[in-house]
Amino acid sequence: MINTKVNIAGVELKNPVMTASGTFGSGMEYAEFVDLNKLGAVVTKGVANVPWEGNPTPRVCETYGGMLNAIGLQNPGIDVFIRRDIPFLKQFDTKIIVNVCGRSAADYVEVVEKLSDQPVDLLEINVSCPNVKHGGIAFGQDPKCLSEITKEIKAKAKQPIIMKLSPNVTDITEMAKAAEEAGSDAVSLINTLTGMKIDIHKRTFVLANKTGGLSGPAIKPVAVRMVYQVANAVKIPIIGMGGIANAEDAVEFLLAGATGVAVGAMNFVNPYATVEVVDGIAEYMKTYGIEDLTEIIGSVK
Repeated sequence: MINTKVNIAGVELKNPVMTASGTFGSGMEYAEFVDLNKLGAVVTKGVANVPWEGNPTPRVCETYGGMLNAIGLQNPGIDVFIRRDIPFLKQFDTKIIVNVCGRSAADYVEVVEKLSDQPVDLLEINVSCPNVKHGGIAFGQDPKCLSEITKEIKAKAKQPIIMKLSPNVTDITEMAKAAEEAGSDAVSLINTLTGMKIDIHKRTFVLANKTGGLSGPAIKPVAVRMVYQVANAVKIPIIGMGGIANAEDAVEFLLAGATGVAVGAMNFVNPYATVEVVDGIAEYMKTYGIEDLTEIIGSVK
């Protein structure tokens, strides 16, 4: 009998597989394809204190080995989310991780406080948002700024918090250590890499925003490297993501030190991807005689 359970900040998941924020909504669009009961957790699209319109279109395009997006965290706001999305997710036997975004510390705190009495399991804090108080630099690109926002959120949060780290930094371990020291219960990485695509025929940017976040298989080697570095720098659990397309990719992240794995861009290509990863990890364990998944987490040194 194999055991695929993992524990992230005191919350037990039936398996390590979850959705990456922004690629799965709250599962409503996928429920006819995917048995949400099979997933370790559903990570929701980012939710803010008020509705966000997002960026102008075009804001998504394909690239070699992945995609660029400049959606701009469009969302209906926390009040609609509480009324509509949480009741939907509570129908299923899966953990609920709410991704929280904001333009200032007060924005984040407002969402976190509204979620304090809601039946959700973990909060993933998107610190790749532009910080309006600090000239637009993302919260997660400055260790001091990351430390401050982590402390403020941790002081108000009733659920464990996961700081979602940006790869667009010089040293990812510095950011992870700052989050850990400030009280984060876990970290997730990597968020998208900043990229650009130009239409050579129109001689203009493909995305209205000029730049976008690169996700998909192209970023996986970078993501695995960063997860490995962070796993050897902090003691808190890590959720690894970035280009996971199948179970082999997921196992690579686990071996590098991730306790959980999130499937993102591949949901757009193959709506069954998450469940296939769940089944594939179980097959891998049977093939190699692994009884407990925690045996292999971080086993490559």
